[in-house]
Amino acid sequence: MTQSESLPLASTTKPYFIGLMSGTSLDGVDTVICAIESSSQFSLLHAETFPIPEQLKKDLLALSQERQENELDLYAQLDVQMGRLFADYCLRLLEKSDLQAEQICAIGSHGQTLRHYPENQYPTTLQIADPNIIAHQTGITTIADFRRRDMADGGQGAPLVPPFHQAIFKDINNNNRVVLNIGGISNITFLPGDSDKALGYDIGPGNGLMDDWCIRHFDCAYDQSGKLAAQGKVDKKLLSLLLSDSFFSQKAPKSTGREYFSYQWLEAQLKQQQYDISHFDVLATLLELTCLSISNEISSLSTMVNDKVDNTINELLVCGGGVKNSLLMQRLQELMPKVTVSSTENYGLHPDWVEASAFAWLAHQTFNGLSANLPSVTGAKDKVILGAIWQA
Repeated sequence: MTQSESLPLASTTKPYFIGLMSGTSLDGVDTVICAIESSSQFSLLHAETFPIPEQLKKDLLALSQERQENELDLYAQLDVQMGRLFADYCLRLLEKSDLQAEQICAIGSHGQTLRHYPENQYPTTLQIADPNIIAHQTGITTIADFRRRDMADGGQGAPLVPPFHQAIFKDINNNNRVVLNIGGISNITFLPGDSDKALGYDIGPGNGLMDDWCIRHFDCAYDQSGKLAAQGKVDKKLLSLLLSDSFFSQKAPKSTGREYFSYQWLEAQLKQQQYDISHFDVLATLLELTCLSISNEISSLSTMVNDKVDNTINELLVCGGGVKNSLLMQRLQELMPKVTVSSTENYGLHPDWVEASAFAWLAHQTFNGLSANLPSVTGAKDKVILGAIWQA
């Protein structure tokens, strides 16, 4: 694990933080306990992934992608359900560890994103999992609502993980690295070897569209190792149409979610085709969409950073559920033969726990009165302290 320059740490005798992350893929709630003594002194102590009940998952997917007649009521109910679920999983995580609630400084909860529209006239973002419930049921100070302070300062409110990537993955040998998270949505963090001017932004669909297609057409939650996509062929006409979406040509900072790249978005594109496409071919095309959009962005990074002589990307560190799709990883390496493509596990942190660990780290920053956004990533005017604190 590499380190970056430390920031001052307020005095505390309990440097333990819990991170909670339920991402756009909705494949579970990732929970971690981390020891964080300073912004760059981090170690993972314990980690568990807990399931999201099937009906709750269906309700979350429906509300995040489709307009509902009773949206406000459903939102309020899901907020409570997710708060109770997160609180219960925190307590179960503690049971599996050697720590007590009294030893935890704070919980950092990302919550579950239902809406994210940073480009609207009135920029909005909405994450649920009531932190009042989490703080009350666990007896642990809870920090949540991390995105809106950055948006109040003119930023996108996302992505939030790049400062954590910079703290633990920046290369001490000055190699240029990109950290790639493939969840429901793909996002990258560019870590220039000889500069602290990191870049980060959302790329577009990750696993989300592929998972939605598998649920509806293959009666499974996801394409294990890419075995289903391997049975199809990329439809170049459909791929070209998907890549023509204006989001892919937008300049950073930019962020998105499954409320934009939804199954309804995909259906609208498919309706424009004048011929039948097999389910396998659509899945193969969606995998190629994910991989090609990633490789296109990485190849364009050299034109986005003007103050460096050499922007050649040496290493691609991959985390998130996409690491488990061996066909996807293979295709990324084929598209970028000069880049070393490998899991973040080879750099000190298992890919399953990177994002949850980031929210433990973000809780540490807020708990100690330290900023945690990167204006070069989100587009905010300044560095700000993120989140709100619900005292135990």
